[in-house]
Amino acid sequence: MRIVEIAAFAVRGLTANKMRSGLTTLGILIGVASVILLIAVGNGASSAVQQSIAGLGTNILTVSPQRAQPGSTAKPLTTADAAALVGPDSPAVKYASPVVTAQATAGYGDTTHDVAQFIGSDPRYFDTTNSAVAQGNLFSDNDVQQARKVVVIGSTVATQLFPGTDPVGKSMLVNNIPFTVIGVLAAKGSSGLQDADDIAVAPLTTTQNALTGYGGLTQIVVQAQSADALPDAQAQVTTILNGRHKITGVADYRILSQDQLLSTRTATTETFTVLLASVAAISLLVGGIGITNIMLVTVTERIREIGIRKAVGAPRSSILGQFLIEATLLSLFGGFLGVAAGVIGSRFTIAGIQPVLVPSSVLLAFAVSALIGLFFGSYPASRAAKLRPIEALRHE
Repeated sequence: MRIVEIAAFAVRGLTANKMRSGLTTLGILIGVASVILLIAVGNGASSAVQQSIAGLGTNILTVSPQRAQPGSTAKPLTTADAAALVGPDSPAVKYASPVVTAQATAGYGDTTHDVAQFIGSDPRYFDTTNSAVAQGNLFSDNDVQQARKVVVIGSTVATQLFPGTDPVGKSMLVNNIPFTVIGVLAAKGSSGLQDADDIAVAPLTTTQNALTGYGGLTQIVVQAQSADALPDAQAQVTTILNGRHKITGVADYRILSQDQLLSTRTATTETFTVLLASVAAISLLVGGIGITNIMLVTVTERIREIGIRKAVGAPRSSILGQFLIEATLLSLFGGFLGVAAGVIGSRFTIAGIQPVLVPSSVLLAFAVSALIGLFFGSYPASRAAKLRPIEALRHE
């Protein structure tokens, strides 16, 4: 029997029970769309993280305190440590800004907002982190010395507390303490995992006086003279801090470069993407099992039809081919609809992340859907082909 005739029988068999075929197609559709979308979301998150970290600059080092080893005493990072990092002994270091962070709820009128990052630092923090002002001004060294209650806010904080209003010059409450807004930072965008614009920066002394107390620093942000000078800057910072903290063994601080931070975050998002793709692959597996069940039911219901066809001379290969084509058509149709749904869905922002479509994932998902039809349809097709004509004709 010609392949065209076999395919015609297969199509006729599928259209005979549209509801059953539709449910099977839906399972494949969901599986394929899930694979494409979840990989796109993971890839989008990874790209956003890379952009967010790159936005700070490729010549940034972050020094953070680290717990001491048993039997030793950890010294906190201090403003004196930050000041010591810029000088003749560290020609590769351009800026070093002390940073403290606080949990803060900001309020204006009847509106409140939990600020994701409330930072206390010095004016060089803005140069170090490549943060530009869009409205108003940044605070000065004099503001730090006088511990003035002034604050520069990110665009997200401005939008949340002062919608449609210029916030510069207005007073907002930070943990019920009044701060005057003197500037708004230029938007940097969201990574999906963290909004870089949900930030407020106040003078270090003010933040310590009003919010955190005079403990150790949360971190020191260091800017090298250039990206090429980053290894030298890291070595010089290590030498200076080891001397100041009298380190003889394991350091009580750690230094992360942007490359190291990027590698860590990228590895995390890649693991997250693999996990999501694995979950989505289960949907495809479930769809394949659905094809097996549907085709087994179909074979059972059509035993007499199979018997009649074999009685009039249809070879085993045509019966096998018909049911394989039916299973494959179901999975291909579901795969095509799943690809369409995945591509359309990737155009929308999901959980704050703009998905980035990966062409290889589209091809892979579609190819797997076709293979699922062949694999899971082979057993029912083989079972149908092995039926003896007399037994099939006697089946009730």
